[in-house]
Amino acid sequence: MPQQKKTVFVSSFGDNIYHVAQATNKLSDHQLIVLKDKRCRMDFSTIDNVKTLSFQLTHLVDYVRSIYHLATSKVIFIDNYFGFLSVTKFNENVQCIQLWHAAGAIKQFGLMDPSNATRTPRANKRFQQVYDRFSYVVVGSEKMSRIFRQSFNLSESQILRTGIPRTDFFFDKQALQQAQYHIRKLFPMIDGKKVILYAPTFRNNELSNINLQLDITKLRAELGEEYILLLRLHPAIVGTYENIYSDFVIDVSNYENINHLLVLADLLITDYSSVPFEFSLLEKPMIFFTYDLEEYTKKQGFWEEYTTNLPGPIALSTEDIISIIKSNQFDLNLIKEYTKQWNQYSRGNSSENIVHYIYDAQPVKQAKAYN
Repeated sequence: MPQQKKTVFVSSFGDNIYHVAQATNKLSDHQLIVLKDKRCRMDFSTIDNVKTLSFQLTHLVDYVRSIYHLATSKVIFIDNYFGFLSVTKFNENVQCIQLWHAAGAIKQFGLMDPSNATRTPRANKRFQQVYDRFSYVVVGSEKMSRIFRQSFNLSESQILRTGIPRTDFFFDKQALQQAQYHIRKLFPMIDGKKVILYAPTFRNNELSNINLQLDITKLRAELGEEYILLLRLHPAIVGTYENIYSDFVIDVSNYENINHLLVLADLLITDYSSVPFEFSLLEKPMIFFTYDLEEYTKKQGFWEEYTTNLPGPIALSTEDIISIIKSNQFDLNLIKEYTKQWNQYSRGNSSENIVHYIYDAQPVKQAKAYN
């Protein structure tokens, strides 16, 4: 089929895709098509000239149209591992850009994932076939550049040092104010309270059930007068949290834009998630609730020894969390150093950098070290 001036976005997470689609719409003359898989919650209707399709076999008409758009596009952006790429052969001039959904990495993934040792040779070959489709992978730091080269078996020329698109939001004062206003209006019970955001990652054996190790009852008893808890479960988890403390807990698992929640939060509690990489741009405190650190280390594997480079204290129990919060055991200088390492090239214009490089063939100047 003849190629057209068309860009296709294949979206699972959506936030990086959203920012690049906005910039592409502004700076190029391409037709824009977004293919959403079942995990994507992002609403792209606010971007002019964007057509959205459901990229699922259960929506057969949209699925066939999606294949047509993939076959006739010149540029393709993706934000996750998509197995269909292993059997997809693009024309030679097609550029496929990976907008990976994490600005940094704690856990090993891709070719370095320890679970690959238990997979069949055929499965591991399929992984490499997917990675071979990437023309470029976007990074926000040299640390992530090294990780991607190992994880996807990339050459230096495939690394695009533009910064991470969704971090542009944190440099836009008007957008930050609007996000604050929107969420406070949506959840008026927040007024007069400090906000704790609890955003754990998933465990492979807990994808079909919710098994919170955080003792909500105890947290509410100790901190409920001063704080509100926002609960953000990982998108991979199937199930609904049964909230028995509606005066203290707000389940924001289905809220589409986690960046808005980060802006609102006074404190982040997480574990092995990638959320801290962006949250560090706000220079606000965080706690790492790693009650299963020893077991998780054996199963998952980390890029470096987990406890050596964290921008906040480790808690092994709810009691630890309460003690840390009450005694204010936070070092903001650690957070500043952390964001310098991981957000080196993310300076507020990452989306435009990508568009200029891909569509205008303009070289992207390497950003100065983050100040």
